[in-house]
Amino acid sequence: MGTPEHSTTGGPGVSWADRVVGLAGSCHPGPVVAVTALMAALAVTAGQGAARCVLTAAAVLAGQLSVGWCNDAYDARRDIAAGRRGKPVVDGTVGVTEVWVAAYAGLALCVPLSFACGLWAGVVHLAGVAAAWAYDLRLKATAWSWAPYAVGFAALPAFVALGLPGQPWPAWWVVTAGALLGVGAHLGDVLPDIRGDLATGVRGWPQRLGPDGARLLLPVPLVAASAVLALGPAGPPGRWGVAALAVAALVAVAGTVLGRRRERAAFAAAVVVAVVDVALLLVRGTGIA
Repeated sequence: MGTPEHSTTGGPGVSWADRVVGLAGSCHPGPVVAVTALMAALAVTAGQGAARCVLTAAAVLAGQLSVGWCNDAYDARRDIAAGRRGKPVVDGTVGVTEVWVAAYAGLALCVPLSFACGLWAGVVHLAGVAAAWAYDLRLKATAWSWAPYAVGFAALPAFVALGLPGQPWPAWWVVTAGALLGVGAHLGDVLPDIRGDLATGVRGWPQRLGPDGARLLLPVPLVAASAVLALGPAGPPGRWGVAALAVAALVAVAGTVLGRRRERAAFAAAVVVAVVDVALLLVRGTGIA
């Protein structure tokens, strides 16, 4: 395992291929792929043309990559001190400097790609990316750690809506649902690491709630997002909207009850509710503006 002093660049025995793999692993590939794929699908269902869908996906991908690399680079010293194996920087596969260079390169690429989707689309998307960087660099360890997630997730569907012909403003309910999904994503993302974070001095909002408090609160914003997505658009919610809201509520309650003994049950339930929310968002995609 590397040390803080030896983590500036990849180890001398690491090949370029291994460094590329390590760099890919440092961007938090799971969330990057998931968010990019979701926004690409939303762009399609919202009615963006093929070329604009590709541009939207490229801008989101660049922004998400920059955020993921910034997170790993900034947290490298803490991760190394805590011995969090499995992270490329900790394992010495890639150096901190290389990850920082990748983060700034992703951010630099994100700017023209975002503005290529339209002036206001670019402003909104870059505001969301800036919020995510603010989380990585400062707000992660404060009581306001939820705010960048809310802003960042609200900005994504707004970015898609503003990228439509005529650059229409997004509907209130899609922005609200995005913000609620962001708060839920923050709780779910941090929940498994709360005890370790507290040991290393990270005291964000979920850490201040504690494992039990975060577990109990986790389903609330996600179910609220389900309600907004089902009931927010004009007209009746339809049977699919009612069914999705009922499923989300039942799964959330079951996860909260089972989570008293098995913490992963609460997290799994939150993932199911999030999937329901994403499905509703895609179904409602044609009316997001």
